[in-house]
Amino acid sequence: MQTPRVEINLNKIQENAEIMKKKCKERGIELAGVVKGAAGDIKVARAFVRGGINMIGDSRLKNIISFREAGFKEQMLLLRLPRLVEAEEVVKYTDISLNSEVFTIKALSRAAEKLNKLHNVIVMVDVGDLREGVLQEDLETFFSQVIDLPGINILGLGTNVGCYGGVLPSRDNTHVLVNLQQELENKFFLNLEFISGGNTATTVLFADNSLATGINHLRIGEAILQGSDITNQRNIDYLNQDNFMLVTSIIELKEKPSVPWGNIGHDAFGNKPQFTDKGIRKRAILAIGRQDVKVDGLTPELKNIGILGASSDHLLIDVTDSPVNFKVGDEIKFHLNYGAMLSVMTSSYVKKEYI
Repeated sequence: MQTPRVEINLNKIQENAEIMKKKCKERGIELAGVVKGAAGDIKVARAFVRGGINMIGDSRLKNIISFREAGFKEQMLLLRLPRLVEAEEVVKYTDISLNSEVFTIKALSRAAEKLNKLHNVIVMVDVGDLREGVLQEDLETFFSQVIDLPGINILGLGTNVGCYGGVLPSRDNTHVLVNLQQELENKFFLNLEFISGGNTATTVLFADNSLATGINHLRIGEAILQGSDITNQRNIDYLNQDNFMLVTSIIELKEKPSVPWGNIGHDAFGNKPQFTDKGIRKRAILAIGRQDVKVDGLTPELKNIGILGASSDHLLIDVTDSPVNFKVGDEIKFHLNYGAMLSVMTSSYVKKEYI
């Protein structure tokens, strides 16, 4: 079979979608299924829909357009803040977008008028992660400039944690949105329908019911795709893991010294490598590299295999201690964390195989 390839278990992804949909519904939460980790894969997105998800989220407008062209009728949520130049396409192809700039919402308003459509906006609020979002003290001024724009419906408030600053979700920082909702509704006589309290990381608050009452929308991708929550360093025990597995093949297998000889400079990525002398070791080179995958997100499925490093096109592993008698052409399988999954799904050099 062709390698490198990523084996994708659509049934397990669908089951995760069903379970997460049920978990959210029990708490009165609308679920947006985030498929961005699958890099616009139509079959993965359809597994979400078969799992009962009727709002699809993606950060790339190109992917959303592909979903529409493939016949998806579900609500589409654009996760990355829109670029000004794509305002008309955002209104045309998406139902909801996340926003934090008045100038951008005004551009969306002009596009909505031109297309005779109503576009829904969730205003993002920064609660400490320092990625996107209006600062809390600036929200009233922000709202005063956008609430009356034609073609725009301010659907609610949202926030993001755990992606840039690594800030963990808590009762306190999710409750901030609920308080702000009440203040803004009273000030501007609004009805903010959605309070979008975060992503997969926020689901950790399900366990002890510490999610702030009033949070009624979550944007969840990693949990459905992988059954994991990398921000909180956990596998989610009620979900399937290993829904994406990387398979690649050995292209060289030799016993070699564990330390290079000669003057050591920097590698192809500008790093100066360091080595520990372990004597002669059996080393395999695999047909995949940093151009295809985030190497530090790989874990060999077989025990007693160590990852030595990688160049653009080659992954080096130590198989000395493995009981398997490997030969050139043998396949090696790897577990993927979220970053590694994202990179292999994005790479056009890695075949996608559905199981």
